[in-house]
Amino acid sequence: MNLARLNHVLIPATHAERERLRRRLPARLAQPLVWIFYALSTEGRVLALAALFVGAAGLEVGVMQVYLLWSVLFGLLCGALGASALLRLGRVRLEVRAPARVALGESASFELVLRSEAAREHHNVRLGGPFLPWDGRWESEPAPVARLGAGGSARSVARARFLARGEHHLDAFWAAELGPLGLSLGPAVHSEGCRLLVLPRIAPVASLVLPARHRLQPGGLAGASRTGESAELFGLRPYRPGDPVRDLHARTWARTGIPHVREYQQEYFVRAAVILDLCRAGTSERVLEAAISLAAGVVARLSRSETLVDLLVAGPSLQALTIGRSLGSLEQALDLLAGLRAGPSLEQAALLAALDPYLERLSAAVLITPSRERLVLGRRIAERDVPCRALRVAGPEPFWRRRREGPGPHGDASEIPVWSIEGEEPLRL
Repeated sequence: MNLARLNHVLIPATHAERERLRRRLPARLAQPLVWIFYALSTEGRVLALAALFVGAAGLEVGVMQVYLLWSVLFGLLCGALGASALLRLGRVRLEVRAPARVALGESASFELVLRSEAAREHHNVRLGGPFLPWDGRWESEPAPVARLGAGGSARSVARARFLARGEHHLDAFWAAELGPLGLSLGPAVHSEGCRLLVLPRIAPVASLVLPARHRLQPGGLAGASRTGESAELFGLRPYRPGDPVRDLHARTWARTGIPHVREYQQEYFVRAAVILDLCRAGTSERVLEAAISLAAGVVARLSRSETLVDLLVAGPSLQALTIGRSLGSLEQALDLLAGLRAGPSLEQAALLAALDPYLERLSAAVLITPSRERLVLGRRIAERDVPCRALRVAGPEPFWRRRREGPGPHGDASEIPVWSIEGEEPLRL
């Protein structure tokens, strides 16, 4: 059970849901209390809490005179709240620069920039961040700005860490000037909300043995880079808008008076598939996360070579992405893996049927699955003349339930313990 997620069960996960919650009647009725909470500084909230205890202790006004102390504290708070209304940050803007992507578990830096177009200076400006989702933790709060000059700017940095993959939409950051006695804050200025994508960890795959054979790509592959054996001259044809200028054939143009370009056809090269099976049956969230991390590591390893890589994710449907040779990047593959959610997956027969269009052009395949029963997919793929490495991400199980699958007809099956992926041990596959 994820206690951190359970602790946030009443807090909407998305920005749109949080906005709907704020517009509901209970939230509108609670706005005066919310205003008082945010109008007080941290020191003011401590003083308000102390005033509550003192007020409770001084209910017997005929016996004790503690109510006098409560009156002093209450008066200080009311005076500070009243004076804070004069500390408006007029013509001051707050901007937030957030990273577009951050790796799971790594620190994300948010740069807060205050820009003033006012004619007067502001002093003791405090900054703060939004309430983070269940997987987020602030590592450092933004430092206060001691002086914001007229027409000047100031910067501060906050750092947070996120422990769950996927898109995170954070609410606005805020800035407010500190009031008298440091007990209250003036009316705040807010930034825009920001988005960032938390990418999965990339498992450190030290080596990966795959057969390096070239295979015919029927009809070629438009847009692939022309290196080595990957491109052959197919012929000449008239120029069409959008054709690369470097492919113009000057001699034919001069002879016919019509611009012609060279036409290339991609023929033979190494193409490998990384098939990630998100089979949910009997699989824990921890094992699924390790499987996604392993898939990211295998794709990263293959992307360093001239291999064309097809990332095929088998969930409720088959999602495909091709990277390498100018067709896609590792970032795009990580973006796809970051957005995956556990759910029902295709049956084995349906998955094999969905893989058929890809198998005829593959040189090799790597199957990653958390399910022992789904390892048979690796053998079915190998029977179609595509060498396949089947890798099962194994969770903690009693030793008497462990079974190692034997080699398949044209490949082998290996178990990768989940703790070796989480511990970032070098993996030799």
